[in-house]
Amino acid sequence: MIDVNRQGEVWVFGEQHNGQLEDTPIELMSKGRHLADTLGVKLASVLLGDKVKNLATKLIHCGADKIYLAEHPLLEHYQTNSYAKVIFDLIHKYEPQIVLYGATITGRDLAPRIASAAKAGLTADCTDLQIGDHKPGKDVQLHKNLMFQIRPAFGGNIIATIINYDRWPQMATVREGVMPMPEPDTGRKGEIIQEKAQLSQQDLPLEILAEHKRERQVNLKTARIIVAGGAGVGSKDNFKLIWDLANCLGAAPAATRAAVDLGFIDSDHQVGQTGTTVRPSLYIAVGISGAIQHQAGMSQSQKIIAVNNDSNAPIFGIAHYKIVGDLNQAVPRIIKGIKSVSRES
Repeated sequence: MIDVNRQGEVWVFGEQHNGQLEDTPIELMSKGRHLADTLGVKLASVLLGDKVKNLATKLIHCGADKIYLAEHPLLEHYQTNSYAKVIFDLIHKYEPQIVLYGATITGRDLAPRIASAAKAGLTADCTDLQIGDHKPGKDVQLHKNLMFQIRPAFGGNIIATIINYDRWPQMATVREGVMPMPEPDTGRKGEIIQEKAQLSQQDLPLEILAEHKRERQVNLKTARIIVAGGAGVGSKDNFKLIWDLANCLGAAPAATRAAVDLGFIDSDHQVGQTGTTVRPSLYIAVGISGAIQHQAGMSQSQKIIAVNNDSNAPIFGIAHYKIVGDLNQAVPRIIKGIKSVSRES
């Protein structure tokens, strides 16, 4: 979809399941608000479902100027075809210049389908979004106010900035946890625009007979203290040190992808580029070398303590406090110190 006017709104897909908003669209409202204000346009959210109008107020309180609300019994449960059709129809009708989705299971399924229908570009798993100008060639016109879509590339070894200057809307999925949650303003007002979803049973090629979901074992995004272990911990039995230290601090246990792949701990605890992005008050990294893929998920922690026997480990480049030594000696001493302080107090 070519758009030479480029005065459209910024949209955020308001992902919900079973009448509950996901965290990611709420997180995206903060970045969407910044992009919209920079461009001088409205911020809107697209909310689909059945009997979900009550969720519109929360999105407005978190920064939306408008809510495009489409309610229909056939939208009660997410299906790619039906959701893609309704959102594409809305894009065609209102011509937004930016559409953002969370890089959730749903967002990763839905966004490519809409991008294909709109013949627009899509950047997946962004960690940041900015507005800027771009001149693609020496004798080519300057394109103003484009969305710079920033994400790790080549296995996380570089940070790429991707620009779409000739096909609109500009679309991106954004990783969970990389944008801060906005503070809701309960006095904020917005406009709810009810849209009619043109759907029939033929638009749903699948029938959902039952839905089963497993709750995550840990919510790393809300943890104030995290103790994470890497492959350097050595074994699943030795990973008990991470659990012991976490229990002493009332912290959440976490791990690198390497530790998860080795079977030391469940994938729900994974932090990094392919795991959860966290920003706790305190992050303790034990036996973690600090590859850029892991740093992408925890470098915004307020304080970082690293324990590693390699003084040249990359994790020490971002750590505020560094312990160079054998984790099998260092961690038990840390636990003993914490317990002694607890007994004294």
